[in-house]
Amino acid sequence: MEEVQDAGLKVEGIWISPGHDFRGRFGKGRENHGVVALDEVECVAGRGLADDRYFDYKEDFKGQVSFLAAEILEELREKYGEVDPTALRRNVLVRGANLAALVGKKFSIQGLVFEGSEDCEPCFWMDEAVGEGAEEFLKGNCRAGIRARILTDGTLRVGG
Repeated sequence: MEEVQDAGLKVEGIWISPGHDFRGRFGKGRENHGVVALDEVECVAGRGLADDRYFDYKEDFKGQVSFLAAEILEELREKYGEVDPTALRRNVLVRGANLAALVGKKFSIQGLVFEGSEDCEPCFWMDEAVGEGAEEFLKGNCRAGIRARILTDGTLRVGG
């Protein structure tokens, strides 16, 4: 069996949304489905986060959960002032690891196993959501976060 590394990440925030604000909206403007902050979320292997917009989105979807590094959020705040982490539409804010190093690898957080699938490439919406130049600022080295598949069922909690 492939080795699973403990990512050593601390969860600082969890968010889900019932709908897509940006996906498929090019030239149409943003939707506003809102974001729900949670203290914990149920991770369902192969399906996603319970009640999130990507839950059961499609079979073996590479973005069942998304992670953003708190360290990058801090850099954004230095450049743009107060940035709400929900503006980036990622599910889990984590601290303590290089997310780029987790792409293509199995890793665990709080005993749950994930597989990093790809960089969350920023798009032009970042300029609207955060500020002019945010898309460029977030490009490269998974600065806008990573997408992952959920490989084991369980509950992910803030603070763990």
